[in-house]
Formats: sequence, structure tokens, C-alpha cells
Amino acid sequence: MSISRILKLISGLCELCLAIPIIGGLFVIGTGYTALWFMFMLHLITLVLSLYNQEPSYGPVAGMITSLIAWIPFVGWILHVVTGILLLLNAAQGPKYGARKPPRYS
Repeated sequence: MSISRILKLISGLCELCLAIPIIGGLFVIGTGYTALWFMFMLHLITLVLSLYNQEPSYGPVAGMITSLIAWIPFVGWILHVVTGILLLLNAAQGPKYGARKPPRYS
């Protein structure tokens, strides 16, 4: 399993944790919205690694959009749920058809 797929799993679970209605909102507000910037950077790193490994990258892109718009109360909740599901589905997929074999990190 590539590092980008592991990061997709981690970021998908984090997005689903942020989607917990009151707890996720309190966490984001309690950190002064720093949690959203952290998630944006995590999605950006995941996107770069996904493109390098020629894996589907719709999950990290959705995560970056979510991180920018999630400060809107109910819209943020819906986006966190959708993005968490997309990231987990994206992590379950392998490289694109015909793509080169991703490098092994050892």
C-alpha cells in the first residue's frame, strides 16, 4: 500500500471525525480554525503523492475544497461527510489502469 493511500485513509477518518455534529464543530472553533488549515495541507500533500503515484486524486481535491468552505456551519458538516466517504473510497482504489507501478518506500 502506497503512502498516498495511507494518507487518504487517515485524512478520510479525520474528515469523518470533523463531521460529528457538535464535537467536530467545537474542535474546529476551539482550535481557531487551525484544524481546517492543517487538513488543507494534509490534503495538498496527499494530492501531490497521488499524482506522483498516478492514483485517482478526486478525494484530496474534494478535501481541499472542503477545508476552504467548511467554516460555514451546515455546509461544512455535509462537506466533511461527503469528503470523508470520497477519501475512503479513493483509498480503496489502486493506481489508474495502465499506470506505472508506484515506487516502494522502504
